[in-house]
Amino acid sequence: MPAPIPAPLPIPLRTSVHDPLYRPPVVRRVSELIGATPLFELCHTADGSRLLLKLEQFNPTGTAKIRMARQMVVDAEERGLLRPGGRIIESTSGNTGLGLAVVAAERGYTFTAVVDHHAAVDKLRAMTALGAELVYVAQEGDEELATAAREELAEKMAADSDNAYFTEQHNNPANGVGYHPVAREIDKALDGRIDELIGAVGTGGGLFGTGKVLRETVPGVRIVGVEPKGSIAFGPPAHDYYQSGTGTPEGATIGAMVDYGLLDEGIKVGDVEAFATARVVARRVGLLVGGSAGGVVYEALRRLAAQPPGTTTVALVNDGGEKYMDTVFDDDWMTVRGLLDPQVESDVDELLTTLRPVTTEIPREHL
Repeated sequence: MPAPIPAPLPIPLRTSVHDPLYRPPVVRRVSELIGATPLFELCHTADGSRLLLKLEQFNPTGTAKIRMARQMVVDAEERGLLRPGGRIIESTSGNTGLGLAVVAAERGYTFTAVVDHHAAVDKLRAMTALGAELVYVAQEGDEELATAAREELAEKMAADSDNAYFTEQHNNPANGVGYHPVAREIDKALDGRIDELIGAVGTGGGLFGTGKVLRETVPGVRIVGVEPKGSIAFGPPAHDYYQSGTGTPEGATIGAMVDYGLLDEGIKVGDVEAFATARVVARRVGLLVGGSAGGVVYEALRRLAAQPPGTTTVALVNDGGEKYMDTVFDDDWMTVRGLLDPQVESDVDELLTTLRPVTTEIPREHL
């Protein structure tokens, strides 16, 4: 007989501003909607292990990075580095830029995003819609990830401008601090019952900012980082990759937020596996996650069956899939780049089936 499906986690009451899951019933700024993102049980094993996804796409702009965008701006204000009417400048592949565009609009700044054409087109369009100025470091049609060139130009632009601040997300301690609330949200929701935290490693702020605070209350939690194959944070070989907003390409400097002392294991996941997982999760569960989030979920699924009984794994899903309709979820785009592999998608689908995805009827009390 199949093992019974565990009861859903209780929804905590949001009754205090000191509660990490609290949100006022009425807000006056978009940034006040940041946080209190849900945990979604993707699947579980017969012996009681389960995989929970921290769905950061429920933040404004559909991404975790608005958390650190706000923190970097507030920190700059407090240190006198950004004055009223100033200009914020950042090198971004999209999600950080979206967050900075929102915060700049709220607080009366202008925002310039230094970008390349590796970024998802919808992210670039959204930044423009939010009032950002886009400055490209490459010609249209050049899809190469140009992190080093972007950062060099952003630094120069800030130095050459009056009352301008380069937030420099890869080396800004406020980046990691921005994710401290994620740890408190997870700890509060699970009452400390978490064994493994797994997330993508780009700037390093998300995984290690969360992991640092989580380790204070759950000392035994394992921290697992995932980067694209071709990224260099966990070693060579270096080569191009299509996962957006994550990893460290050849020629770029590994950010100061990458804390190897906190890391228990570093894993590389290829574009084919990452994108196949995002596509399968969308079809099977009805949940759109981004391409790099697909890499995190792929690794979490792969290792779940081998975990000790009763293990709870939380995977950080940093953004949703809505921004990738023209890439990850477009068969033609995938085929042209040699990324569409029906066999890998079938393997992921089988793995998800084996791990018993939660597809039961809606409880009567939720109707």
